[in-house]
Amino acid sequence: MNQTLKQIAEQLRDANKKVQLIYAFNGAGKTRLSREFKELIAPKSDESEEAEERRVKVLYYNAFTEDLFYWDNDLDGDAERKLKIQPNAYTKWVLQEQGQDQNAITHFQHYTSDKLTPRFNEEYITKDKDGKKIIVKAFSEVTFSFERGNKEKSEHIKISKGEESNFIWAIFYSLIDQVVGVLNEPESVNRETDLFDLLEYIFIDDPVSSLDENHLIEMAVHVAELITSSDFTNGQGLKFIITTHNPLFYNILCNEFNRQKHFQKYRLVKYEDGSFGLESQPNDSPFSYHLFLKAELEKAVDTGEIRKYHFNSLRNILEKTSTFVGFKRWEALLPMNDDGQDNPYMKRILNFRSHHKHSGEEVAEPTENDKRVFKFLVKKLDEMYQLKMRSE
Repeated sequence: MNQTLKQIAEQLRDANKKVQLIYAFNGAGKTRLSREFKELIAPKSDESEEAEERRVKVLYYNAFTEDLFYWDNDLDGDAERKLKIQPNAYTKWVLQEQGQDQNAITHFQHYTSDKLTPRFNEEYITKDKDGKKIIVKAFSEVTFSFERGNKEKSEHIKISKGEESNFIWAIFYSLIDQVVGVLNEPESVNRETDLFDLLEYIFIDDPVSSLDENHLIEMAVHVAELITSSDFTNGQGLKFIITTHNPLFYNILCNEFNRQKHFQKYRLVKYEDGSFGLESQPNDSPFSYHLFLKAELEKAVDTGEIRKYHFNSLRNILEKTSTFVGFKRWEALLPMNDDGQDNPYMKRILNFRSHHKHSGEEVAEPTENDKRVFKFLVKKLDEMYQLKMRSE
């Protein structure tokens, strides 16, 4: 059934499940869904920001969470680059009041490098360009240093975008870890804070960014363990919604949560007309990413709606399949010419269409000849690689 994201948000709210897990391709609307859900559960009001934070009903991690962090690149001196944190009650509570800064650092270093060290600032006084005194609050800035292993240290470095995302996730993970502990105390009068007394949902949108598979698996297991530890009795307790585009992350969470009674998994689909669908997936079977991709490619062939991203999906299947069967090169799976030699034309089209280097090429639509080769390869998948769809 075609729906709006608001209708899907209402469906998630009304499900009353402890965990709802959603798989979707990038660009399918996961981040927008998290915003729709937030507005549904806790719409903006005319009250002060502080009053809103004191009665928070939903915490969410998504692209907007990262907007709380921004770089001061010290363009004048080019020496003291720092990551700044927008004032907010949550990082103040978890880092300053709960002293979880070291836990956040430990989580971050585990997924990046123990030689890469974040340092939160203490309160200090500085001056602006006009000489006016400014008080910089503690835990509002982060600097990074890198130990080189030979007694040399690089100070005030700017970390990569992937490392930055992992750092922000480490802080958010420390926050929800503390929140779960607080809310597991059934008597509100005995809790160390009332900041989360009305909290109903935690929405996590794609926490994985640049992790290798081993660390990704660890992250998924840690997230599952934390959520499992959260009390949920007789349909009452903290509820979690997780969206991801990563099939490995999705399947690990499925395996971890399938034993839970209050668990449901879905696939979010965006249709050509701009509407959406939330398709329930059976909890007793894993999500077969490559077979799903194959079905999507066959659908594109049948409808004639072949886009650039379909070429990337086809190459994804070939790369993963070649690794599985033990080939060193994915090109070895391509059909050969009549003389038994590799077909460079097919390889060139897949490389060109799935890995553009120039922004102008990013918007180029496949040519009719490209589509012809694409259709041929998709129709050859079963014959060449024995990827058979299981009958239901």
